[in-house]
Amino acid sequence: MARQPLMPVDEALSRITRAFSPLPPETVALDAALGRVLAEDVTARLTQPPVAVSAMDGYAVRAADVAKVPVDLRVLGEAPAGRAFAGEVVAGTAVRIFTGGPVPRGANAIVIQEDTERAGDRVTVREGASVGRYIRPAGLDFNRGDVGLRAGTLLGAREIALAAAMNVPWVAVRRRPRVGLLATGDEIVRPGEPVGANQIVSSNALGLAALIRSRGGVPIDLGIAPDHRATLSAMADGAKGLDLLLTMGGASVGDHDLVQAALGDRGLSVDFWRIAMRPGKPLIFGAIGETKLLGLPGNPVSSLVCGLVFVAAALRAMLGLAGPPVATETVELGVPLPANDVRQDYLRSSLIVGPKGQLQAVPFDRQDSSMLSLLARADCLVIRPALAPPAKAGDPVSMIRLSVTGGPL
Repeated sequence: MARQPLMPVDEALSRITRAFSPLPPETVALDAALGRVLAEDVTARLTQPPVAVSAMDGYAVRAADVAKVPVDLRVLGEAPAGRAFAGEVVAGTAVRIFTGGPVPRGANAIVIQEDTERAGDRVTVREGASVGRYIRPAGLDFNRGDVGLRAGTLLGAREIALAAAMNVPWVAVRRRPRVGLLATGDEIVRPGEPVGANQIVSSNALGLAALIRSRGGVPIDLGIAPDHRATLSAMADGAKGLDLLLTMGGASVGDHDLVQAALGDRGLSVDFWRIAMRPGKPLIFGAIGETKLLGLPGNPVSSLVCGLVFVAAALRAMLGLAGPPVATETVELGVPLPANDVRQDYLRSSLIVGPKGQLQAVPFDRQDSSMLSLLARADCLVIRPALAPPAKAGDPVSMIRLSVTGGPL
C-alpha cells in the first residue's frame, strides 16, 4: 500500500482545533481566577466614579470666579475622598478638596493647591481653571451595566483588578482541560531512578506537564508504559474521563511502534498520522471514544516542539480563547539560510539586537533534535515553511517566541 504524503502543519492544526469545543463553565471566586478564561461577559454592577470627583488636591471653585487672577475666595469647608461637602459653592467661595473627593454643588472646576495660597478661611488663587478642569465626571471609567470584560478573555492582574472595581466577586470561567500524559518505552526511567546502560531519563512528561499548566490545563501523569502491547493498552484505561490523552513515543515507523496497534484494541480511531514538520514528523491525532489523543514523538525536542504547536492549540480551543492557534511574530533574520525541503522547520534560535537596533533571530548552527540543551537556551523558534527559497540576512521570518510572558515552553 502506498504511503500517504505528509500532512502540512497548517492542515494538521486546523483538524486538531476543529475537533475541540470550549469546555463547560464553572464559577470561581475572583481571587482564584488568575490565569482562567472567562466563559461569560463580566458586567459592571456599579458606576465608577459614582459621582463627579476631583482628580487633584486643591480647591473646588466656580470657573467664572477664577477667570481673572489673582483672586481671593472664602473657604466654606472641605471635601475629602469618601465624604461630600453638604453645602453649595456660590460666587466668591471655594471648598478645600482632595483627590477622589466629591465635587460640591455649584463648583465646576478644580484649582490645584500648588496654584493657591491659604490664610485662615481665605484662599488666594494665582492660576485660573477652565470649566471641567481636574474633574472626573461620574461614569468616567465605566457605568453600571457596561460590559467590562468579554467572554474568552484570559484573566491577568489587570483584568482581575477591573472586575473587582466593577464589584464582581465571582466569575464564570472555562473548566480547566484535563490532559493525561502516558510515556512509552522500555528505555526510559523517571528522573532520580537508576539509569541502566541502555536507558535514558524521561523528560517529556515533566516538560509537557509544565507546558500544560502554563497554558491553563491540568496535567495527569499516567506513568511509563513498557514496550508491551497489552500493558500499554491497559494503562491507557487511565485516560477515561480526560479531555485529551498525550502519548510520548511509539509513533514512528518501526517494529516497536505500539501506540496505534495497542490503542486500536481500545477503539482508537486515527484522523491523521505523519506531518510535514521538523522536528516532529511522527505525530498521531485521533480519539478513543470521547477522549481525543495526540501521539507525540518520543524524541524530547520533537515532543516539546509539537507540544508548543499542537497541544497548546488544543488547549486554546478547549478554553475558548480567540486568536490564532499559534501566536507568531515577524522578526528580521540575522543570518542567511538555505532553501528548505518539504517539511516545515522550527529552528531553535537566539534573539539579538542588530547593528541598527533592530531585533534579529539567529538560528543555532546545529539543529539536532536530540539536543534538549539548545531548546532550553533558545529565545524563539524560527519557522521555515516547506519549500521555502533561500533567505538572506535581513529577510523577514516568522517566529514563535519562547518567553515567560508568552507562556513558558
